[in-house]
Amino acid sequence: MKTVTVKELKSMMDSGEDFQLIDVREPREYEAANIGGELIPLATVPVNVEKFEKDKKVIVYCRSGKRSANAVNFMEQQGYDNLYNLEGGILAWSDEIDPSIPKY
Repeated sequence: MKTVTVKELKSMMDSGEDFQLIDVREPREYEAANIGGELIPLATVPVNVEKFEKDKKVIVYCRSGKRSANAVNFMEQQGYDNLYNLEGGILAWSDEIDPSIPKY
């Protein structure tokens, strides 16, 4: 599985790189803290496969990186090879990039 660090993601955002950011947490988690990803809760990934871009980098994240890893594994089984798991998830983002993002 390919991964990116929060520092790499921040650099991609700052440089204006074209990529898709997907958050696989639950709506209540998204409301509590988010970094601008499109919300597709993990349980709904199988019915939302078409929402994942095929022609650009797709970064998937959750709270710690476990659920997003599950989503990436599932999508890779569907034939996608352009997905990256965000190492450490939103917790790492809060620790390393933006401490104003609440941890929960």
